Order: sequence, then structure tokens, then C-alpha cells
Amino acid sequence: MSEIAIVGAGVTRFGKRDDVTYRELMAEAVAEAIKSTNGELRPNEIEGLYVAASQPELLVDQAHVANLGSQLFGLTPNIVSRVEMACASGSAALRNGWAATKSGLADVVLLVGVEKMTHNPALASRGLCLVPDVENESLHGITAYSGFALAAKEHMNKYGTTKEQMSSVAVKNHYNGARNPKAQFYSKGEITLEKAMSAPMVSDPFNLYDCSPLTDGASAVIITRGDLARKYTDQPVYIRGAGQSTEPSLGVSNMESITEWQALKRAAKQAYSMAELKPSDIQVAETHDCFTIAEIIEYEDLGFTEKGKGGKFIEDGESSLSGSLPVNTSGGLKAKGHPIGATGLAQVTEITEQLRGAAGPRQVADAEIGLTHNLSGFATHHVVHILSSNPK
Repeated sequence: MSEIAIVGAGVTRFGKRDDVTYRELMAEAVAEAIKSTNGELRPNEIEGLYVAASQPELLVDQAHVANLGSQLFGLTPNIVSRVEMACASGSAALRNGWAATKSGLADVVLLVGVEKMTHNPALASRGLCLVPDVENESLHGITAYSGFALAAKEHMNKYGTTKEQMSSVAVKNHYNGARNPKAQFYSKGEITLEKAMSAPMVSDPFNLYDCSPLTDGASAVIITRGDLARKYTDQPVYIRGAGQSTEPSLGVSNMESITEWQALKRAAKQAYSMAELKPSDIQVAETHDCFTIAEIIEYEDLGFTEKGKGGKFIEDGESSLSGSLPVNTSGGLKAKGHPIGATGLAQVTEITEQLRGAAGPRQVADAEIGLTHNLSGFATHHVVHILSSNPK
């Protein structure tokens, strides 16, 4: 069976988008994705549609959003499905679409991720509190902030990770975001380490700059069989590996370790094995920096550095644009923004642009192999994709 290739990818401007409705965000992302193709794609060629959306019923009073997508885009696909996996919804949608295309159920699949969160921050925050184990944890005060803060404290105690190292993740990602016109904090520019460390406390040891924001935004990706890819683009990007794994736990209380994410290691192992590649082969990556400690742990569990050395990895500049392995060149969730359903596909769009040499001032020179990592819950569910500008 042919490899699967990305032929189009697009993302809206992220941030507080009072200028558009929920459905207009979806349409904007799809228009961007189509614009990145050669213009030969026709609606009747799209045989699958997956819409990634975490909580539209709560946030915008709209259910059945995959069928809404069919209506908006004028499609009558054989496969129409909504994907909900909290913050990993977008990447889960891509993996589902990849599987459908790989199996021959569809030759061309459109994937759309969308969330609109900023118009009612209290409601959006409540929605995020519904993601963990509500009965056993959320009702007792565990939130995303306090849950990941527990991981940060333990990582600091166990490996000597410092507040300066975590703040350095924020500084790096705001630097990158200041070079991405689609990023939520693009216009805010760079931040200093002093500013990052002196910001108001949110949940010890996290202050404001350790945490990703509420965001409106959408993203879209178009995939097809590898042997059809050049019908739609001169620059296909191939999905070389796809991995997904979950913990047998919904919350932090039953995880084997909150500083070593076994499900991430399993998902990464699947993706590396399928791609026939190693961590050292990755040249650029987008990882799930919902909190700064998350990116540090991801360096380790994705195999970019030894366990416990993630803090040193950022301190030494290895993950900066000029480092050995640039991470979150888009600005990441931290500076680009985190519209829940759209995040995973936005990561894929960034890596697609990097491998096409189209990332502008944040371009990684000669990048041919990239990785995306998207998680949900208290790091209990993980999806990893490996993309390449060349087929196997």
C-alpha cells in the first residue's frame, strides 16, 4: 500500500478572534489548506472528512460539527466523523484519516481542527476541568495547572530542574512566536528571562509565562495516497510514522510516573519504528508545551536527550532555532496559542511548512524530517507523527 502524503495544510491566525464565528474559523483554515495546494483539488475528490473539536456543545452551543463541516465545504464524503480526544483531538483526527487512507477506504481526506474559547473564559476553564477524572480529581481541586505543577515539582526534586530552565522554554517559544504572524502573541514580541520569572504566580512553581493561553483558532490538513500526491502539489510531505498510546488512567493519581510518561514513550516507539528512524534523525519538532515542564519532559521521553537532562537541553540552547534540534518553531502552544481541537493539526501545518522551506524567519535550514507530538489530559494520552519531505 502506498505511503500517505500531506498535500495541503493551513492554519488561521490564532488569538481572540471576535471577527469570525466558529464556522467561519473552520472555513478560513480550509481555505488556507487549499491555497497551499496547486489548485487541482476538487470537492468531489474528498472522500473523507474528520473534524477535531473538543467541546463545541459547551463553548459555542453547536453539536454535530462534522456534518456542519460537510455543509460548509459542500462535501458529500463517504466518511464523516468528529474526533474528540481533548487537547490531542487534532492529531487523533490525522491518525484516523491516515488509517482510512492507508486502508483504501478513501483516497483523499480532509482534516479540520477548531475551537473558539476566548469569548467566555470561565466557561472554557470549566470545560478544561472536565477533561481529567472529574469524580476523583477535578472535584477535589486538581486542575491542569495544579496537575502539571505536581509534575514540575517532582521533576525539580528528582532531577534538579530549575525554574530558570522552565522559564527558558517560555522565552524561546515567545522568540519563535514573534516570528510567526499566525501566533497569538506575535504582536507582543519577545520576552526576557527576567520577565518570564517575575510574572504573577498561577500554581507553584508555575507563573503566567509557564502556561499556555485560551485561544480561538482552526487548522486544516489534506492527505492522499502517496502515488496521487503530485497531482495536487509539487511538495508533498509524507507521513512516515504514526503512533498513539494511552495510560490506563484518566488522572495523575493512578499514573505510574508523572515525570516519565510511558504512553508517550510507547507512541514515540511506534512512530520511530514505522518510520525506520531514530530520535537523532529528527531535525525539527513541534511538541505539546501546554506548560513549560511538559516540553522539558518531552525532550526526554521522545529520546532527544537522556532522562533528567531536559532542563540542561533547553539551558544549552539545543532546542532553539539555532540549536541542534529546534523545537516549537511556531511558538508552540505557549506563544502560538492552544485552541484545543486545532492544536494537533496546527503542529502538522508548521512541520509541513518547515519541510517545504516555507517557514520564513523561523525556517530551519535543510529540514527534511520532522516530528509532531500532541497530548491530552494529565499527559495520559499521546499521539506522535513523523513527517518527511521524502518517501521511504
